[in-house]
Amino acid sequence: MLPLLPVFLIGLFPMLLFSLLGPAGLVILGILIACAGLTDILDASGAFSEQIIVHGYARGSERAGQRTALRSEIRFASTMIASGAALAVAGMVGLFIS
Repeated sequence: MLPLLPVFLIGLFPMLLFSLLGPAGLVILGILIACAGLTDILDASGAFSEQIIVHGYARGSERAGQRTALRSEIRFASTMIASGAALAVAGMVGLFIS
């Protein structure tokens, strides 16, 4: 159990902060998750462009694999953005209700 103590102590402050902030903490968490999703989309697009620029024109099968990887990363990041937006909306509703 002792090796897990630093993880617990590091995670304690944000959890306490979100619980003290209430719905505003939920809005902040939603915005952070949405920003992480946007960053993931930008990183995926950058890696795809870098692959094309550095290695040049690739065979059809290689391009298909690169496109598939890009689409799967964008799909996951879009899910993160949607969940972040849902958390932010739920937090705003909570702010207006309270």
